[in-house]
Amino acid sequence: MSSNKTTDNIVVITDASCLIILEKIALLPVLHQLFSVVLTTPEIAAEYGSKLPEWIIIISVKDKSLQQELASMVDRGEASAIALAHEIEHKYLITDDLEARKLSVKLGLSIIGTLGVLLRAKQEGYISAVKPFVELMKQTDFRVSEDLYRTVLRKAGE
Repeated sequence: MSSNKTTDNIVVITDASCLIILEKIALLPVLHQLFSVVLTTPEIAAEYGSKLPEWIIIISVKDKSLQQELASMVDRGEASAIALAHEIEHKYLITDDLEARKLSVKLGLSIIGTLGVLLRAKQEGYISAVKPFVELMKQTDFRVSEDLYRTVLRKAGE
């Protein structure tokens, strides 16, 4: 059976923040629906703190010196995700941390945040609206500016 998803055969590498917040709002499976291959690192798996779903593949970074260098600029988990994204062909690195996003862009990596994942989930028809999930996110410790929330809702047509 073929699919018309624009995200078919797309590899993403995710940081812990996306996994944690999607778990909190009961949308973690949307990553598997949207992306063919979801990768993360042992450091992120440890930061996540619970058993990851079987469809998330855990891979160690080969270039430990790059990972250590990055860890002087961002936290350990983010450094591992960025280093892995540097080693493996992928479409997106999913990260929400501002410093990690800046560093990733500087390194030429394509990034998307959790809100971008929600927007894509609506565009692909996996959720009917973004706003209810944004409201749930606001009730957690996930922090994003009101401007960004409004921008995402506008892009979602809500």
